[in-house]
Amino acid sequence: MTISNKKRTIKIRRIFFLVSVIIAIGALILFLLDHTIYGLAFAGFFALWFLFFQTADYQYIEFSNDNNKILLRFYKIIRFGKTEFNSIEFPQKILYNANFENSVFGKLTDLTLIVKTQRGIAEYPQVSLTALSLEERRKIRVILFNIVGR
Repeated sequence: MTISNKKRTIKIRRIFFLVSVIIAIGALILFLLDHTIYGLAFAGFFALWFLFFQTADYQYIEFSNDNNKILLRFYKIIRFGKTEFNSIEFPQKILYNANFENSVFGKLTDLTLIVKTQRGIAEYPQVSLTALSLEERRKIRVILFNIVGR
């Protein structure tokens, strides 16, 4: 089964950049009209807007459990600069545990995959599932917990 949030990430990016452009144009107009205080307020609002998206950590997610392998591709969708594409792939049989950490009343979810290797237990870095719908997060949780045996 493959779960992807491609359409949703496109929508989130469009909203972010559209609102950012509106804020920037508004701030520019206010500065040109000598309303410096209001222009600075718009600039501050943009900083908060950007900080919110950085804190929420919206990521493109593609999850697959086909061919007895777990494949998780992800990258940050709101980023200025070069985008880092990341991928996690391993056989299902070495999955030891999957930790889901919810915060902000369940709105933000991070996934940590733990695998059993020949040298012991290894933990992959956290992946933010915030850009997935609640239903897609639930499906991933069910799939991973079925593999682990919970």
